[in-house]
Amino acid sequence: MAPLRTNLFSQRYSSLFVSASCRIRTPLFSHRLGLELLSTRAFSTYRPPSQQPSNEPKKFGKLTNTLRENIYTVPNLLTLSRIAACPVLGYAIVQDNFTVATALLAYAGLTDLVDGWMARRFNMRSVLGTILDPAADKILMTTLTLTLAVKSLIPVPLAAIILGRDVLLSLWAFYIRYTTLPEPKMWSRYWDFSIPSAEVRPTEISKINTALQLLLMGTTTVSPILPFDIGLGLQALQWTVGATTIWSGASYLFAKEGFRVIKTPKGPAPPS
Repeated sequence: MAPLRTNLFSQRYSSLFVSASCRIRTPLFSHRLGLELLSTRAFSTYRPPSQQPSNEPKKFGKLTNTLRENIYTVPNLLTLSRIAACPVLGYAIVQDNFTVATALLAYAGLTDLVDGWMARRFNMRSVLGTILDPAADKILMTTLTLTLAVKSLIPVPLAAIILGRDVLLSLWAFYIRYTTLPEPKMWSRYWDFSIPSAEVRPTEISKINTALQLLLMGTTTVSPILPFDIGLGLQALQWTVGATTIWSGASYLFAKEGFRVIKTPKGPAPPS
């Protein structure tokens, strides 16, 4: 009977030990399994189909319908070169080097003709070009006006009229750019000229005034190296330029044809 009792005793306690060990190890095993699953979810590269990255471009509301254009064209580069030549031109006038000043003035006039012809002939028009071209003319005109007034070759009141008009038109252009810029109106988008918002359209009187101003400044620049006096003709031209400058400035500020708003293309209509 003793061996039988011993076997019964050993079987009973061994079963208790096994059940206890199972109860103790089961939570530990499940805890480790949970950590393994957690680490697998955290560091695995697998993603469900709904979470797989898509190659389709993301849409950000109205940004997807923003109109852009190519601004890196030869006419625009020629216009920029004309702007870069203005400080050299002004320095030459201040230093009484009117021969170099005349050559640079001729270069400015030639590039002004060539960039316009190329833009029309090879379809390189851009909204930025409609801004850069008159801006280059104004920078050239400002340079000539300041330097020639410093050298007492044009009257100071006429210089004030020309420069005052340009300052007012510059402020007007900044305002038009802000009001016509498509949403969202951000600082980076304001200075991103590949996003057109408004196209400047010079009025007829403005074209006439620009031609007269260039004629006056060019003739005044060349006059010191001419062998004869043209003072009387310059005086009459100065009065004419003063009158057309005031007229052209008013035409931009009060006429509706001074600019055209570029409308952003509408996106596809949502499915009904």
